[in-house]
Amino acid sequence: MTDMDLQSSNYESHAVESGTLYIVPTPIGNLGDISQRAIDVLANVDWVAAEDTRHSKRLFDHLGLRVRSLSLHQHNESQRSELLCNHLRNGQSVALVSDAGTPLISDPGYVLVQHCREQGVPVTALPGPCAAITALSASGLPTDKFQFVGFLPVKQQALNEAVKALAAAPLTSVCYESPRRVTATLNALAEHCAKGQQIVLAKELTKAFESYVSGDAETILTWFEEDERRLKGEFVLMIAPAPDTDQAISPEALALLQALGGLLPPKKAAAVVAQHYGLKKNSLYKLLITDN
Repeated sequence: MTDMDLQSSNYESHAVESGTLYIVPTPIGNLGDISQRAIDVLANVDWVAAEDTRHSKRLFDHLGLRVRSLSLHQHNESQRSELLCNHLRNGQSVALVSDAGTPLISDPGYVLVQHCREQGVPVTALPGPCAAITALSASGLPTDKFQFVGFLPVKQQALNEAVKALAAAPLTSVCYESPRRVTATLNALAEHCAKGQQIVLAKELTKAFESYVSGDAETILTWFEEDERRLKGEFVLMIAPAPDTDQAISPEALALLQALGGLLPPKKAAAVVAQHYGLKKNSLYKLLITDN
C-alpha cells in the first residue's frame, strides 16, 4: 500500500453513508478485537440488524452505544430482509451483525445481502474477526489453499460422506463444530482419515483459555475423554490435506495387495491391506482394479 493509499483510507470519522448496508464483524471472544471503524458505524447507523438482540446488547452496553436494533435470524430472515431493504431504499442506513465474528460466515445475512444486491442497494463489508481464519492462521497446517465448509451434516450417513470428502481433499479443510456433535465428527474422521493425517482442533479463540490440540482424531478424542469440561464451547476443526497416496504405499503393502488380489474380491483385499498398513481403502481398491 502506498502513502497515498494509507492517507486516503484514514478518512474523517469513518462516515456512514445513507441508504447503505454495512456488514460489521464483532469479536469472537476478546471484546478488544472490535475495530474503531466498526464502533463508528454501529454508533451512526439508523438500524442494527442483529442475530440475537439480547446477545448483541451486551456488546453495545460495553461500548457505551445506544442503538436501534431488530432481530434477523434464520427463522425470520426473509421477512426482515424485505423490511430492511425498504428502510435502505428510503435512505436509512443499516448495520448487520451476528452473535460473533463475520456475518454470513455460517451465520444469517445471505438473504439480506442478496436482496440488497438485486435491488441496487449499496453494501459495504468491514474487515474483522472470523473464527475460521483466526484458527487456520495459527494451526500449523498449509494455508496456501484451503476450503471452508461451515457446519457438517447432523445425520450419520451424510456426515460420513462429508468427512470422507474432507479426508481425501488435496487442501486444508476448515469446519465448525458444536459441543454436541464434535465427538461424532471426530469418530467419523478417525474412520476415514489416512494414518498420520493431522487434525487440529481450536477452541475458546481469543479468550483466556484458548486451546489448540493437534494430532490424529484418536488423539483429540482422548484429550476430550481426559476432561469432559473440555467439551464446552465452540470448536473449529481443521483437517490436513490428504497425503500423497502413491508415496504412502510401501513396497510391502503393494506386494500384499497384489497377493491378496488374486485370492479375494478387490474390495475385500483393499480393506485388509488398508487396515494392516493404515492406508485408504478406496485408493487401494482403485489401484488394484487398475492393475487388473
